[in-house]
Amino acid sequence: MHIRFIEIRNFRKLASIRVDFTRDTTVLVGPNNSGKTSAITAIQHFLVDQSRSTVDDFTASTWSSINQLGANWEAQSTQPSPPAPAVDDWDALLPSLDLWLQVENDEIHYVRQLLPTLDWEGGLLGVRLRLEPKDIQELYKQYISAIRKTKETVASAPNDGAAPSKSPPLWPGNMQDFLDRRLRELFTIRTYPLDPAKQMPPKNGVAQPQPLPETSEPIEPDSIRKLVRINVIPAHRDFMDASGASESRERRESRRLSAQLRSYYDKHLDPQNAPGPSDLDALLAIHNAQNLFDEKLKAGFSAPLNELENLGYPGVTNPKLTITSKIRLTDGLNHDSAVQYDLTAEDGDASLAPLRLPEDYNGLGYQNLISIAFRLMSFRDDWMQVGKAVQTGTTGTFFPPPLHLVLIEEPEAHLHAQVQQVFIRQAYKLLRAHSELGSSTKLKTQLIVSTHSSHIAHECEFSALRYFRRLPASKPGDVPIATVVNLSEVFGEPTDTQRFVTRYLKATHCDLFFADAAIFVEGPAERILLPQFLRTEFPELRRCYITVLEIGGSHAHRLRPLIECLGLATLVITDVDSAEAPAGAAKPPKRGEGYVTRNATLGTWHPAQTDLDTVLDIPEEQKVKWYDQFFSIRVAYQHGVQVQLNGTAPAEVLPYTFEDALVFENLEVFRTLLGDGDVKRVRDAIAKSTMPNALASAMFDILGTLKKAGFALDLLFVQQEPWPLKAPTYIRNGLMWLQKQLQQNAQEAVAKEKMTAVGGLAKA
Repeated sequence: MHIRFIEIRNFRKLASIRVDFTRDTTVLVGPNNSGKTSAITAIQHFLVDQSRSTVDDFTASTWSSINQLGANWEAQSTQPSPPAPAVDDWDALLPSLDLWLQVENDEIHYVRQLLPTLDWEGGLLGVRLRLEPKDIQELYKQYISAIRKTKETVASAPNDGAAPSKSPPLWPGNMQDFLDRRLRELFTIRTYPLDPAKQMPPKNGVAQPQPLPETSEPIEPDSIRKLVRINVIPAHRDFMDASGASESRERRESRRLSAQLRSYYDKHLDPQNAPGPSDLDALLAIHNAQNLFDEKLKAGFSAPLNELENLGYPGVTNPKLTITSKIRLTDGLNHDSAVQYDLTAEDGDASLAPLRLPEDYNGLGYQNLISIAFRLMSFRDDWMQVGKAVQTGTTGTFFPPPLHLVLIEEPEAHLHAQVQQVFIRQAYKLLRAHSELGSSTKLKTQLIVSTHSSHIAHECEFSALRYFRRLPASKPGDVPIATVVNLSEVFGEPTDTQRFVTRYLKATHCDLFFADAAIFVEGPAERILLPQFLRTEFPELRRCYITVLEIGGSHAHRLRPLIECLGLATLVITDVDSAEAPAGAAKPPKRGEGYVTRNATLGTWHPAQTDLDTVLDIPEEQKVKWYDQFFSIRVAYQHGVQVQLNGTAPAEVLPYTFEDALVFENLEVFRTLLGDGDVKRVRDAIAKSTMPNALASAMFDILGTLKKAGFALDLLFVQQEPWPLKAPTYIRNGLMWLQKQLQQNAQEAVAKEKMTAVGGLAKA
């Protein structure tokens, strides 16, 4: 048995999503504010602590409909025979989580209460946990009573007729305001069985949860808890320095490793708890130590107690004062240096005193790593009732829940890249390190990790990644929401393209999954110089999260399925790569010669044209490929530029690649640019050329042997400030487009923040 997927609806910014789970480790990736934390929180609210729900858990765009329901109730309450309120009116607005399990035939005894029909024989099985009114009639009654009282108070306010009566905002102003105070009193989470035959796949990334039949009846609320044990390591682990000045002592102590060790010891190791034969030696040692200590106490306090007797205590009838001790081994873990780090080498001099430091003096990274690892071991051993835990539980044979779901938020905090990669490789193995677990399928562990770390994503299998994509508000009154992309479904069956993309991302990095936008560049020169262009001409873009990948025009199109699934705004900076038709040798680009472009991105992705004349004449606005109102990509490649030499009339030249386009648009800089090698060759070509076409021909010859990376590095050594080189026009136009796209996203984010702020003021 394992969890196949969950579907979350109307929970915060998750309007309707599906998250597919792998059988072992699933990693949630995506840019900031894309919904990863909301998904983890939804699992906790519905499956762990069902008393945590608040009005803020409803998706913000549903509140207008909820308030309208309240207004309808208010209007209907004045009718002679108002219609009875119905939960069905709320169905499309209520937060819910659908949990879908894959259950084998021999596991049916675990899920008897969840079976949709008696002839069910294994396979997919689902339940819905929904936040809903406990009693719709009681909700109606209390809301109408509260809203009427508010209006009566306003109507009874004194009015001298000189000016309209003014009154402060009174509670409740609407249904949202009412539930802000009464939600936990009037709402609860109930569990309903679902019909596997009616389960639908997502459409365009949006989950399609099945409607509940009117005759649906809730099932036992503990039925899921008996199936799934859930443990969570939250993102806010709050490791502190030695002083810990910004945190209360109680809160700080609860997060120390020594506190975790005490908890583990109490549950699994304490010999005073349900002692067995192996504990007798330890208990005898404790008893002897306690007797010896009591004798020392008695002798030490004898003089003070005798003085007390001289004061008349104890009298004839008063109990006599004595002092004794009670030793518990966990008392040794209750001090600041209970856990220490040994600094002495293993082969050091045994006669020397050990060098040790308290746990607070180790680096935050190792504190985080050790703490997470120890929590995972504790989760596993609590689930499997290791040691004393099994003896203090219920009598009889122990049956743990068949599923163990562990959620970890942002484990990368304070960890350097290599430790992050080792952690994600070993975490699942740590959770299965038990004699009854390992590769056994009877008891299943599933690990869910949410992360912002490209190093963790890099280390995971592509099929384990779930990408959370931000979607801007589609209409006024809505808020940005999220969809989830199952990256195992991007390429379908394994293909050469999938293998290339997987290997490419493994060879570079996975920043793509956390970026606001991506820029694909043709070669090393563009990759080296692009940051300079951004710094000098597009400082706003430098404040955005942009991934720059050197992929080349012959391979950029291979990333097309991934980019289209991620919905990531992407600028592809590439070359025209002109050649004789149909697939001849490379030629300097010329119009009217029947040349073609050998660039696979331009030929197969966008604009999906190979005729060079057609490609060169495409208007700038048509270089954008729109997929939907939220997502587009743009290609940027060389086009004709006007060049003037030695006072002659300007003439159009057609660059072949980035380097000659850069030269044509920065002639005055290159005329006087100091340097040897390729820089000198370019400078000499400009000096010797009398006509633009002659310079273009000379540059094409230079490109044949140009060391592109070395040439770009030479240009970085230009001492003039500000850096004098300007980006070629085709690159500048592309960057202007990308900047506009990101500005629109930023405006939507600001609008959302304003809406949230207004809601907070209304509550205040």
